[in-house]
Amino acid sequence: MPASPVLWSLDARGVATVTLNRPEVNNAYDGALIQGVLTAIDELSTKPLRIVVLKGNGKHFQAGADLKWINSVRPQSAEENEAASRATFEAVQRLNTLPVPTVALVQGGCFGGGTGVIAGCDVVIAADNALFSITEVRWGLTAAIIIPQLCDAIGVRQVRRYALTGERFGAEDARRIGLVHEVVPLAELESAGAKVVEQLLANAPDALTETKRLAMESSFGGMAVDDEAYKRLVRLHSAKRQTAEAAEGLASFAEKRAGRWAGTA
Repeated sequence: MPASPVLWSLDARGVATVTLNRPEVNNAYDGALIQGVLTAIDELSTKPLRIVVLKGNGKHFQAGADLKWINSVRPQSAEENEAASRATFEAVQRLNTLPVPTVALVQGGCFGGGTGVIAGCDVVIAADNALFSITEVRWGLTAAIIIPQLCDAIGVRQVRRYALTGERFGAEDARRIGLVHEVVPLAELESAGAKVVEQLLANAPDALTETKRLAMESSFGGMAVDDEAYKRLVRLHSAKRQTAEAAEGLASFAEKRAGRWAGTA
């Protein structure tokens, strides 16, 4: 049987480790990985949970959407495309609003949706080899469903640069703009994460939950999954996937060439 796309474990302290497990495609997300994240959160929510540590198996943390999966979703109905976008949003947003602290450990590539995932985590530690990009515009897509989390993490001014250019930037730049909190040598990533976990465990559980809830009340990214603003983002995200511009962008990726944008809008 194929390995599960998301693994999780829970230790005696109540510290869960959730691991994205598609290293053969740099942990790019597809429908199965999205469902795996949602299932892990559902199962952990029934446990005596204190902290969630999020990791990616292999050389890279998370490479955004699996564009082969995106291409398989595109020809489906508008309703099926909205369902795919809704599930993706819910996975990111449920991580964002978990009532316990979340710690992301990032190595290698963190692109597209991966930047939204870490923007929704409470503490983010990056290895010095980490590389980031909000890539969607390169492929004729939009980052609609992660814009709220990114605006919370790095501010509208930085989103207006990095989500428009799609440029890659390193760990120190990610720290400078607030996407990550700390940069450490790759060999020290696990120990740096363990140190933060110990600091969190020293604090009162209910006080942590209430503090996070209060912070989220003032958060642009704190919208509930049934809010009208959320529904609009899902519609925009899914509709853009079905445009001629997206078709050209995805073709340019597959063919390893620059996009030919004239007449594709």
